[in-house]
Amino acid sequence: MRILITGGAGFIGSALVRRLIASSDHEVLVFDKLTYAGVLESLDPVADSPRYRFVQADIADSDAVAAALASFRPQVIAHLAAESHVDRSIDGPGDFIHTNIVGTFTLLQQALHYWSGLEGDEKAAFRFHHISTDEVFGSLGEEGYFTETTPYDPRSPYSASKASSDHLVRAWGHTYGLPVLVTNCSNNYGPYHFPEKLIPLVIIKALAGEPLPVYGDGSNVRDWLFVEDHAAALQAVFEQGEPLETYNIGGNSERKNLDVVKAITSTLDRLSPRADGKPYADQITFVKDRPGHDQRYAIDASKIRRELGWTPSVTFEQGIERTIAWYLANRPWWQAILDKRDATARRGHG
Repeated sequence: MRILITGGAGFIGSALVRRLIASSDHEVLVFDKLTYAGVLESLDPVADSPRYRFVQADIADSDAVAAALASFRPQVIAHLAAESHVDRSIDGPGDFIHTNIVGTFTLLQQALHYWSGLEGDEKAAFRFHHISTDEVFGSLGEEGYFTETTPYDPRSPYSASKASSDHLVRAWGHTYGLPVLVTNCSNNYGPYHFPEKLIPLVIIKALAGEPLPVYGDGSNVRDWLFVEDHAAALQAVFEQGEPLETYNIGGNSERKNLDVVKAITSTLDRLSPRADGKPYADQITFVKDRPGHDQRYAIDASKIRRELGWTPSVTFEQGIERTIAWYLANRPWWQAILDKRDATARRGHG
């Protein structure tokens, strides 16, 4: 198939691109604006493939979207382009409204026009796959899980903008018949993760000997999903999923933020010990909590397991080890981002 991936130079998008080029015969067109979180170097492993193409453009630019659809003629649009950092949405919500809501609307309109012009098997096979987040569901108490039917209750400008885009996608499916798919995933981590997010932030600050900031008392809980497992789930959904269906994708790896940080520091103690022999955990520092910080997210991923046969293949412990080993071996990738953008100046506590 030909798959157009918006946001394909981002963290999750680039993992999906690398997977498709390495382990399928699909052709891929990456459509990415290359904002601060779009890192073209994340696509270097596939840059020489004849099945990979790249165009730098904005999903809110209807002419650019129309041109890409007309020339590439995709059978699948995998829509990952989004502003995605809660802290940034608190500081400046306007970009989140523009990209996540207006951009998704623009993409839907152009996709509908393109799909309406298809015929027969081509029209029947087309899918618009919108990739979203579990943050649209709000905050859980100590028990329970988000399911595909959990009511929406977004608490931050970021999650509100993603909730809006989810509603738009489903509306275009129900109103116009566009064959849409929606997935809502838990927190991702792994190689090529932008350095302002919690796990890479802690790894990089630990190696630099800097304080490791933990919001509040570190008791906020997230369900962690290794990004390569997420990419496999996305492929399963757009290849096998039923139009108008939603699939939750989770890693079955709930952890308190403080426990995540401690897992990183103990793994670093083994893989790259401090010169003074002291534990990296000595660098943990508690900082003022973020406004409206959701207490707990947890995903029930039984539907995608039952209907599409996907389950996570990597445990949290295995994933952390692989992630830290990658950051230790790929300092040039993240150092270039730090040099250009001072990414770790922000606190990325997901």
